[in-house]
Formats: sequence, C-alpha cells, structure tokens
Amino acid sequence: MAVDFKTFVSVAPHVLAVRKPLMLRGRHGVGKSELVYQIGRNMDLPIVERRASQMTEGDLVGLPTTDGDVTSFCAPDWFADACGRPVLLFLDEVDRAIPEVRQGIFELADSRKIFGNVLHPDTVLVAAVNGGEHGSQYQVGEMDPAELDRWTVFDVEPTCEDWLDWAASNVTTVVWDFINQNRSHLEHNEDFEPNKVYPSRRSWKRLNDCLETAGFATEHDPAVYHLACGFVGFEAAVSFNDFYKNYERQVTPEMILDDGNIDKTKDFTITDHCALIEKMESVEAFANTLTEDQCTNLATYFVSLPSEAVMKLWQALGKGDSANIVAFHKTQTADGTKVADKLVTILTGK
Repeated sequence: MAVDFKTFVSVAPHVLAVRKPLMLRGRHGVGKSELVYQIGRNMDLPIVERRASQMTEGDLVGLPTTDGDVTSFCAPDWFADACGRPVLLFLDEVDRAIPEVRQGIFELADSRKIFGNVLHPDTVLVAAVNGGEHGSQYQVGEMDPAELDRWTVFDVEPTCEDWLDWAASNVTTVVWDFINQNRSHLEHNEDFEPNKVYPSRRSWKRLNDCLETAGFATEHDPAVYHLACGFVGFEAAVSFNDFYKNYERQVTPEMILDDGNIDKTKDFTITDHCALIEKMESVEAFANTLTEDQCTNLATYFVSLPSEAVMKLWQALGKGDSANIVAFHKTQTADGTKVADKLVTILTGK
C-alpha cells in the first residue's frame, strides 16, 4: 500500500535508526529525491548521491591495488566518504543499473560493505526507483524477491497537499494558486502516451523557475503559454495561461481580512471558497493575532459561507494563534450576526 509523504517522513527515521537500507518507489517527478534530501536535513547528515544507472562495475567497486602478494580494491571517492564519516548515501535509479552494479548494491544493502570496504556505522543507505506498481510505464529492470528482501520498501503516492505544503515556500503565488484551484493539472495519473508532454510536480517547479528568471512571475506575458507547453504540456498550459491572464481578478486573503471585500466572493462555488481558505493557511494569515477590524471582516465572510467551508475556515483558524479562536468566537458582523450563532446553526442544523 502506498503512503503519502507526511507518513513516509514520520516512519523512515525508525528504519534508518537501526541502519537498515530504505527504498522509495514511485512515479517520476513526484519529489522522491527532494524527500530524501529532506530526510538528510532532518537527520543533520550530508548527502552523498550517485545515479546507479550511470555506473559501471568499476565505478562501484573501485580499482585494485597490491600490497606484496595481496590484492585489494581501493574504494571510489564517494564510497570512501560514506565509509569514513556519517552521511546519507543516496543511490538513485537503482532499477536502471546494469546487472553487475545491481549485484554490488545487493551486497551493500545486505552487509553494508563492498569488497571489504565497510560503511561508517552511522551512515544510512537510501535508494529510489520508478518500479513497483508503476514499473510497466518505465524502462526499468524488475527486482527479484531476494533483491527486494534486502531493502525496506515504501511505495510513495504524495497527495496534492504534500506538494502545496512544500510549494508554499518554493514557487511563486500564481503557480501555487493555479495548482490549488486546478489540482487535476498537478500531474498525470493515467497511462502515458509515447512522446507526449505531461505535467509533473517537478515540471511545475521548473516552469516556475523559468517564469521567475524571465520576469514573468509577477506579470503575464504572451510567452507564458509557449513556455508552459514545453514544461507541462498543452492541456495544462492552456488552463494555466487562461488563469494567469485573469489572475488580477483573483481574491486574496488580504482582500477579505484587510479590506473586507466580501462581495468579490458572491459568485464563488464551494471549491472556490475552499481554495481561498487554503490560501489563507498557506500564507499563514492566522499565525499572528488578528486586529478587531480583521476579525469583523472575517466574520462577515464566515457567516456567508456554506457549512463545509465554515468548518474548514474554523479549523484553519485553530491552527494559528490561539487568541484568534477566542476573539473570533465573540465577534459579530456589522449587521449584528454573531459568529457563535453561525456555528450553532451549522452544528445543530437549526
């Protein structure tokens, strides 16, 4: 069964704490490498990364040396590093490696050594592959039961929220808002047609970086469509371009909290309301104590919401400054409607 990123981050340290090798399996572009680097940062370990798909047997084993009549192998620099100090040794694309390299990694996963060179006791081993459930979509080698048995294997299927949480501080507002409101365009989850460009979590980040460098991240330009086509494919590019052209009409948390422009949401669907509330969470709109005016503006928006969005906003408030919940519960709108009464109506159905 696949796990999301939040679950993986919570369980992976228990495997690595006992120095057992760990393998992530999942589709391309979902952020497996980024996740490995996050684990390394959490463990305060430097990362030593090698792509097994680019290795020959000599790249893994090293070169022979002689001492009198005795021959031994000198470990390559990256492996000597992992043997000499604590690191997170990250082997990517293991299922694309040639058989001879796979055999060497087999010994490494099983015994923490290769040809007599032993990993440092505090070095941890992590691998990433595209195989498993989605293996038929990729040109990868199958792993037999004995090989897999040397690894602790996790199939990862990140949620959209996983990406949005990460992207809040890694992509521009327009890209974040687009994905938040158009989640089906984040990535392609069906079979892939040959030679067709599809969106992935990785390709959205690459598009974002291109837009920032080109100066298009703060102002739409006709070139945005053509750039998006190259990074995320035709369908996603059309939607993103249309969204960006009309982006100035988007409702921001500041428009609600600071300006009280509730009328801008009068034609919102439940999806639009939920997207705006998630935007409030992503910018940590409730991390600090709200002013009296902000509470009043938020209350006016709050009482206008359908029940599902009411509870979503209430939960979002609860994740911020605790003083906001107390103050907001006592707040009423300019026309005298009380937040507490709205909550009672939702909870009791009266």
